[in-house]
Amino acid sequence: MFRSILRGCAAGAAGTTALNAMTYLDMALRGRPSSGAPEDVVEKVAEKAGHPVPETDGRDNRLSGLGALTGIAVGVGTGAAVALLHRSGVRPPGWLGGPATGALAMVLADAPMAGLGVSDPRTWSPADWTADVLPHLAYGLVTYGLITAAHPHG
Repeated sequence: MFRSILRGCAAGAAGTTALNAMTYLDMALRGRPSSGAPEDVVEKVAEKAGHPVPETDGRDNRLSGLGALTGIAVGVGTGAAVALLHRSGVRPPGWLGGPATGALAMVLADAPMAGLGVSDPRTWSPADWTADVLPHLAYGLVTYGLITAAHPHG
């Protein structure tokens, strides 16, 4: 089981790299700014936990770093969870498992934003949805592909 978790973490890290690459490519092609949502989520969670990020020099940089680290944690953690599901016998074909893995990561990333009032996906434009779906699809295809390639039968 430990090897499955490690394999999933590595696959999730590779998937996170693919997600980030797609996101940065979109920013470069369309000239759009980076999203402030990860930082806003971290800020709200820290406040709700009773440990707000201090109002000091570098606060914005701390929030930016914590937002990015949170995304990495979601990507690596999702990879570990999917690897454990794969180990337990849940093995859909790649055409389904890849997009499902990406959808799971997207829900895990977007639900806190919606729940904390940082963003409302119901108000997103088609371009907003595309900018969220395509990187998560890349994440899912890479992550699930590596999990199944590394250990196809459990």
